[in-house]
Amino acid sequence: MPELFVDVLLPLAVQKLFTYRVPEAFIKEVSPGKRVIVPFGRQKMYSAIIKNVHGTFHDPLSLKEIQAVLDESAVVNDIQFLFWEWMAGYYLCTLGEVMNSALPASLKMQSETRVMAVEITDTEKIELTENEQIILSALRDKSEMTIDDIARLLNKSSVHQILKKAFDKNIILLSEEIHQRYKPRKAAHLRLAEAYKTDASLENLFKELEQDNRKSKQMDTLMIFMKYLFDDPERISIKKSLIVNHKDVSKSSVTSLITNGILVEFDVIVDRIPSLKGELIAPVRLSIAQNEALNEINQSFIDHDVTLLHGVTSSGKTELYAHLIDKVINEGRQVLYLLPEIALTTQLIVRLKKYFGDRVGVYHSRYGSNERVEVWNHVLNFDSSSDQNRSQIVLGARSALFLPFKNLGLVIVDEEHDQSFKQSDPAPRYHGRDTAIMLAKIHKAKTLLGSATPSLESYYNAENKRYGLVKLNERHGGVQMPEILVADMREAKRKKIMKSHFTPELINAIQVALAEKEQIILFQNRRGFSNYIECRNCNHIPHCRNCSVTLTYHKQSNLLKCHYCGYVENIPAACSNCGDHHLEVKGFGTEQIEEDIAVLFPDAKTARMDLDSTRTKTSFQKIIGDFEERRIDILVGTQMVTKGLDFDNVSTIGIINADQLLNFPDFRSFERSYQLMAQVSGRSGRKQKRGKVIVQTQQPDHWVIKEVVNNNYENFYRRDLAERKKFGYPPHSRLIEITLKHKENEYVQEASQILTEIFRKNLGNRVLGPHIPLVSKIRNLYYRKIIIKIERTVSPVEIKKIIKNCTNEFFTNRSNHSVHIVPDVDPV
Repeated sequence: MPELFVDVLLPLAVQKLFTYRVPEAFIKEVSPGKRVIVPFGRQKMYSAIIKNVHGTFHDPLSLKEIQAVLDESAVVNDIQFLFWEWMAGYYLCTLGEVMNSALPASLKMQSETRVMAVEITDTEKIELTENEQIILSALRDKSEMTIDDIARLLNKSSVHQILKKAFDKNIILLSEEIHQRYKPRKAAHLRLAEAYKTDASLENLFKELEQDNRKSKQMDTLMIFMKYLFDDPERISIKKSLIVNHKDVSKSSVTSLITNGILVEFDVIVDRIPSLKGELIAPVRLSIAQNEALNEINQSFIDHDVTLLHGVTSSGKTELYAHLIDKVINEGRQVLYLLPEIALTTQLIVRLKKYFGDRVGVYHSRYGSNERVEVWNHVLNFDSSSDQNRSQIVLGARSALFLPFKNLGLVIVDEEHDQSFKQSDPAPRYHGRDTAIMLAKIHKAKTLLGSATPSLESYYNAENKRYGLVKLNERHGGVQMPEILVADMREAKRKKIMKSHFTPELINAIQVALAEKEQIILFQNRRGFSNYIECRNCNHIPHCRNCSVTLTYHKQSNLLKCHYCGYVENIPAACSNCGDHHLEVKGFGTEQIEEDIAVLFPDAKTARMDLDSTRTKTSFQKIIGDFEERRIDILVGTQMVTKGLDFDNVSTIGIINADQLLNFPDFRSFERSYQLMAQVSGRSGRKQKRGKVIVQTQQPDHWVIKEVVNNNYENFYRRDLAERKKFGYPPHSRLIEITLKHKENEYVQEASQILTEIFRKNLGNRVLGPHIPLVSKIRNLYYRKIIIKIERTVSPVEIKKIIKNCTNEFFTNRSNHSVHIVPDVDPV
């Protein structure tokens, strides 16, 4: 038999594919897209994905062999490989990094090093350290341990050096074990044995059981089993638990029927995602304005692959999406519906499942890894000729882009402006919106971007005819746009009429809403109780040990926390600098707002929705469910509360501190401020009553606030676009941000200067920096940043080639190898 070789993709940050020899036993099993176990490095084993299969290699004897083929059929298709290659090229990362991000954890496998003791007959001849004695003692009780087990045993973060020395002394053995993470859920089923499948044999069996009084229980159990079969002629087996848990059945009688060969027990793989019960309803009829928008979108799709739907808040975009989805699935194609936040999926799942049932699948990080594999498999096994496809419509966060679609017909990117669509770490640092557009292009599908406050980039592309543009300017059901009032905090503080962080206007609006049994949302874009604590005597502020940031005070847990690395400290009894006991809290976050509201309105039921209060899988759903059911009167939250949630009893919105948004040092700060204020304002208002929004600010005449009050996106867009043009910022240019990291501050400063000079030599005045970022140290690594600004007239592909060449030149100097370089294309 001729030799066969495979080029595989490993889930590592390496630039190339690796070739392995295929043993004769696996020659018929290998094909592109399947996972194989391969050795890599000295001892490691990984699950890799076959990219190519071929019959020639220049030096076959130098190759290692694949160890196993894991799949009967491919788990990754050709379109995905094409998509991954585009991502790696566009976002300046490796194919392995894309693969690592793309596959759900349960489809990735890596070997785990196991440690075992060597039998030693004469321990006195070997000089053992204290740590080695502890390890050997533990291994006498357990035959083997993992490296993590030993690290916990010795209370050390790293034990590799200790184990290396123990291995060199020949007192331990190391082995690699591959762990298959995904395990299908199985349910025990019962069926009749082959011998009793004819009417005659079954009749004889019943006569036999009837004649033996000792078998009356078995007789009753078999009758109940047969009734379940007769009730549904399609069934060939019954779930064992259904029989065992029946009130007239004893477990022993079931066991006896199995032991006597009458019933056969076997396992059936069941879906972790429960099937929807009940009748489906058709998407609701659209209003005249919605129908016009739908017709315009369909018309726009004739000339444009991408269309931007600019619909005001509460204009009924979701119902419009449902009609588009219905059309596409009836054509036998798949739909991807992307949302920026997991929180938004809760309401949408319920709404879409009413229309499309089990055709709706959900895919995001709060789903368990095994559930995600099952959605992956549903998408992979899509059959356009069937009307029983599960997960034909996938609702998810940006990671849903990586699913193995075969025939994508429509991609919807809702709240397309949201910065949560951008992946910051690890690589690939992709933008969900832009990547979705490319995915749709590969599938020859259409993309619909939806937002009440589009990103400047998307609106700019629509105005310049790269995208189609459809506007939906009226709220659904005749609901009026909210009345927006500006409360001058500066004036209220001067007159000393502020109550804690609340102006009289906001206090009065909350009182009126509560009196009328209406609900309130209060928006404060900072979590925690306060920004920091400060010594009244010497002004010392506790900082994170690992990052160049102050620690945020969380009163509920009575801790100081770093929101960058997770470092935590107890609240000090006294100042660590001077010993003074007077420590004051400065600034405020959602936790303090929640507490103050409880004092001012003791009879109101208050809840908080931020990253701290929504860490568990069901916490989003519980808070949103309680608010929908009106068990919460006042919801305090960060920007989570601004995003696409619909509550029909919210009449009043309070924006606690608009200045915090406006004064952030970033060229996008005005855009983000407008978007957040306009989006949170859109949560208010009902058919019967106009909503009210109170914007608290010390800059009541600021032009951005005026455009929010006027609800005039186009005026805001033109002014901010003109401002960006002066300085050549996007959308007039493209940005690539290069971050350098190193554990020594002086080293990273010097390295950043060297790299900047190399860039300038090749890219000229497009290079800005290096500069020290606002947060210059994270997790004990010091940061420097370089910005490369690319004109719209220049090919970004060519610029990226130059960046790669410059980076390679930088690393030709071995002393630079300890510097970590992170490119970020289109940073937000």
